[in-house]
Amino acid sequence: MISNASFLKDVVSYFKSINCRVSLFVDPSPMMVEAACHTGTHRIELYTEAYASGFAEDPSEAVRSYIEAAQKASEVGLGINAGHDLNLENLAYFRRMVPNLLEVSIGHALISDALYFGLEETVALYKIQLK
Repeated sequence: MISNASFLKDVVSYFKSINCRVSLFVDPSPMMVEAACHTGTHRIELYTEAYASGFAEDPSEAVRSYIEAAQKASEVGLGINAGHDLNLENLAYFRRMVPNLLEVSIGHALISDALYFGLEETVALYKIQLK
């Protein structure tokens, strides 16, 4: 029987062999980032639900584990993406605090906001948050 880690390495290797950029979705844990590195992936995507849930109460505490995970990712040579529940209220702070962030997944929030502001205005608002 093949181990999960071996299977994941094989999957990552296959996608890389057909010139796909590979990113693994992980919790904000340096240990998980380290494990992702051993698969050969190009990037990690930090799962940001916990950050979004804790942002209103204490932004600095909510982002702490993401900073640590991003620092570990940079140390081991992985690109950093993030996504889940990022929105106009919490995105700019996350962007400022998390080092070397390359991409964010904001599709759900963006489309929801577009119902109120229109798509063009919403995209402009999100671009401002990412500067």
